[in-house]
Amino acid sequence: MDNVIVVSLLVLGGIAALAAVILYVISKKFKVEEDPRIDQVADLLPGANCGGCGYAGCRNFAEGCVKDLNGKFCTAGGSDVMAKIAEVLGGEVSAPDPKVAVVRCGGSTACRPKTNKYEGAATCAIVASTYGGETGCAFGCIGLGDCVAVCKFGALSIDEATGLPKVNEEKCTACGACASACPKMVIELRKKALKFRKVYVSCVNKDKGPIAKKACSNACIGCGKCVKACNFEAIKLENNLAYIDSSLCKMCRKCVEQCPTGALKEENFPPRKPKDEAAPQLNAASGADKVNINPPQAQQAPMADNKNNQSNEQ
Repeated sequence: MDNVIVVSLLVLGGIAALAAVILYVISKKFKVEEDPRIDQVADLLPGANCGGCGYAGCRNFAEGCVKDLNGKFCTAGGSDVMAKIAEVLGGEVSAPDPKVAVVRCGGSTACRPKTNKYEGAATCAIVASTYGGETGCAFGCIGLGDCVAVCKFGALSIDEATGLPKVNEEKCTACGACASACPKMVIELRKKALKFRKVYVSCVNKDKGPIAKKACSNACIGCGKCVKACNFEAIKLENNLAYIDSSLCKMCRKCVEQCPTGALKEENFPPRKPKDEAAPQLNAASGADKVNINPPQAQQAPMADNKNNQSNEQ
């Protein structure tokens, strides 16, 4: 009996040793050498794994950079991080136009009243998949904060006054996670301008004007006045909805003045001067002209009278 146990142990031990040798040989033969620069690049990345670069995570992005740096850009790290990566890899990086997340829905609680009450799982995805939402607008923001939950930079929060997501432009890295998480697609990455100024249509409702207006007082009704006001062909009207191309918009804001519902928004601009101020200035200018013109006329009149008196005396 003891011999059987000993023999079994020896056989099993021999099999294990043989398997270890085989695995060792295979690992050496088929070993894949990893470029040490991958670790160097990965250490420079913020480690957010936000997916804004188009890769599943920072490690995958580092591997892609080592293979080919052309066209790669880390939205979370920005130009500073990419400059360091370029030093490690010995290449050049061209930064794309900076962008920022914009919530294209102006349907606050004040202008988009609720028509029903939802009682269920508090996620926008479930609400969007089961029914239209608590308001009469089937296109607008649901407001349960799926976008806030996926933001890894703390750039989004729900505004209690409006019930809509609010973007902190300083913290936003334009990774696009919030835009992907929004089932209604009301969040868009738009071109970042100086001092975060922007002009955009805060509505995605494609219903006809009367229907959209009934659901939300701030809805775009597709009247086309903004299209006519734009001198740069930056606004298009499709499916009863206006859209401003941020790459063509010069932010003159003429379109905002023409919008009858307030669907067009202008943000982070200095306050407009009241139109009433222009009238007194014009009146003052016209009055000054009269003052300058009247004295010569007054001087010419006595001269004419003197000539008439001289002729009469003769």
